[in-house]
Amino acid sequence: MTKKPEFDVAAAHRDFSADCFNRAWDLIDKESRTAEETEQMIRLTLASAWHWSERGDATPTNLSVGYWQTSRVYAVAGQPDNARRYGELCLEITQREDVGPFYLGYAYEALARAEAGAGNAPKRDAYLALAREAAERVTEADDRKTLLDDLETIR
Repeated sequence: MTKKPEFDVAAAHRDFSADCFNRAWDLIDKESRTAEETEQMIRLTLASAWHWSERGDATPTNLSVGYWQTSRVYAVAGQPDNARRYGELCLEITQREDVGPFYLGYAYEALARAEAGAGNAPKRDAYLALAREAAERVTEADDRKTLLDDLETIR
């Protein structure tokens, strides 16, 4: 029998979803990570995504961003198969829930980055083209620029 916790579970999910996301992002942004930091980055992004999935106020956009970050983490960790898996989850929810062209562009960005890591240039280029098409439909200029700038970092 599960004992009821002595703390506010909903508040814990709110805190941990954001805190783990931000801490994972700090590690993504690091120029150089140790193997231990890479493992920590993976654990943080997975924890963030799980806590978001447990939140009653989570939107499809929040879940899309969580899958996107997880894909990005696996890409920078040199695990293209895991990056692809989470990129596909990101694309699936983004398309199913029609969360908008900015997030669709980032779903394709995640898949392009995964394919780049796997050494699959034709798929990388196809996803980059789809991401650029989505970027053309982003109405907010700053958001469009952010997406296009991120696409330029994929080799």
